[in-house]
Amino acid sequence: MDFIKVGAACPTTRVSDINYNISKILDCIQNAENEKCKFLVFPELCITSYTCGDLFLQGYLIEKSLEAIKTILNETKNTDILITVGSPFLHNSILYNVAFVFYKGSVLGIVPKSYIPNYSEFYEKRWFSEGLDIKNATVDLPFQKNVPFGTDLIFSSQIANFGIEICEDLWVTIPPSSYLSLMGAHIIGNLSASNELVSKADYRKSLISNQSARCMCSYIYSSAGVHESTTDVLFSGHLLISENGSLLKENKRFQRENEVIYSYIDVFKLKSERMKNLSFRDATKNLSLSPNFIKFEFDDISIYNFDRFIDKHPFVPSSEQECDVRCKEIFNIQAASLAKRLEHTRCKKAVVGISGGLDSTLALLVIVKTFELLKLDKKNIVTITMPGFGTTDRTYNNAIELCNELGTDLREINIVKAALQHFEDIGHDKDIHDVTYENVQARERTQILMDIANKEGGLLIGTGDLSELALGWCTYNGDHMSMYSVNPSIPKTLVRYLVKYVAQNESNNVVSETLMDILDTPVSPELLPKDSTGEITQKTEDIVGPYELHDFFLYHFIKHGSTKDRIFFLANHAFKDDYSEEEIQKWLDKFMYRFFTQQFKRSALPDGPKVGSISLSPRGDFRMPSDAEPWK
Repeated sequence: MDFIKVGAACPTTRVSDINYNISKILDCIQNAENEKCKFLVFPELCITSYTCGDLFLQGYLIEKSLEAIKTILNETKNTDILITVGSPFLHNSILYNVAFVFYKGSVLGIVPKSYIPNYSEFYEKRWFSEGLDIKNATVDLPFQKNVPFGTDLIFSSQIANFGIEICEDLWVTIPPSSYLSLMGAHIIGNLSASNELVSKADYRKSLISNQSARCMCSYIYSSAGVHESTTDVLFSGHLLISENGSLLKENKRFQRENEVIYSYIDVFKLKSERMKNLSFRDATKNLSLSPNFIKFEFDDISIYNFDRFIDKHPFVPSSEQECDVRCKEIFNIQAASLAKRLEHTRCKKAVVGISGGLDSTLALLVIVKTFELLKLDKKNIVTITMPGFGTTDRTYNNAIELCNELGTDLREINIVKAALQHFEDIGHDKDIHDVTYENVQARERTQILMDIANKEGGLLIGTGDLSELALGWCTYNGDHMSMYSVNPSIPKTLVRYLVKYVAQNESNNVVSETLMDILDTPVSPELLPKDSTGEITQKTEDIVGPYELHDFFLYHFIKHGSTKDRIFFLANHAFKDDYSEEEIQKWLDKFMYRFFTQQFKRSALPDGPKVGSISLSPRGDFRMPSDAEPWK
């Protein structure tokens, strides 16, 4: 599945007390081993502590630092973790601030700090030299010969590639991690000693998240803690794990005991994002550097106690406040897109079929918003309700009330008589409720809408959503077709929130009450006769499966190119309290079958705006042959 558990550690330290420091480092390593962590990042100069000052120029400290490294190596000979610790390192009479990177008792490489800060409260150049130009070099240690040394090192395993930078390196115009990422590193470790100032933590967090987004990488950040010297500054032990712009884990700063935070990194997703983003690929053409790959292999990359948060509803923001902001943005995109099409076609009227269901309701709300934007009379919005064999009183009444309250030109055309005539014309038994029975109604409605649009000189607005398009849950050349569609990249789970947003924020009490009842109505095309009590018998989710599952499948299939097995793994984790494994497998099989077999409908979609990161438009986002075989 390409998930790997990483950690950021902040051990307690005593300034220049190396024996104490390595004992605490080893405690953190033991904790990480118990947690099945595979990559562990410690703070800058954690072997000695960062605030040793001129003690860095003492031979005793340098000598004891190397002995400490050897001690840690001896204690981790059987430890299946890639570990990086910070230490001073003397080479050819030049002192460097470095990261020792080791695995199972062997130093894989030593990475020097590229940029040495020497301003404000920082004066590292008093002791250390920059390692920016050190590449393709080796050094001999007392206990290991020919150790790779430089800023060009990438540590390559069977699951991910790792790069290292140190503190200030992140804060420069083009951080080394940018080059490391372009050279193939998926996960960046930053050993840091970043002091605290008012609001600096927020800036630091933003910097790390932005760098992980720009590099399409995971960024593991570990900073020195409160036990550093406070002669002039204070350190907080800030620990952060970020992935492609998202903060996965953060500690509470100012802790006084050993602390390690962990998170699973989705390496598959990072690789997928880079593969799809051609600008990332093109940026590698500007590289004049060649990476020095240091290969190693983990003993065990199995997933244990998978605790990463997997969002059930990836299209919907988790917080109510963020959701409202997102919904407002989407609503404005839809309205502005339709406004442009109306202006371009010089149409003063819009035609839309209203069923009392979610999708047509959202489309109508977008049209009303658009007409307000263009200062057009809402009586130029021709709303048509077309009752058929399965229309219930609830959906019918909601459609009527909504159109009247919004001030549209409401018309009613019952399609029962026309459908019965068509059954007779084509020789179909009206009591056989098959696909012909259903599609006759859908196409009759579309014919009416198209003809009225022509008659009125208006634009027929489509109502179908992204989830229906993914499943092909529409009638080809029926409700599948329109002159412009406003919902084609809105998944069903998000449609609900958009309608709810309008109900709560942009509607009067009467409209809001109607919208809330529409939200409570079961999703149905109402193409089969209602039951003896007048209630809906044809419920979409009973037939094709829960939309929350299908939207989840769609997101991971399209967004990250996830395999079927991976989607199944993620869905089982996300919905473990909602659906059994058998149910998830059943509906995943259904999704895959319908997605592949219904591409021909998506290949003939009308125009419509893209509002999120996923769209199935054949003109840009998703081009797939209509005769591809479904994946098993």
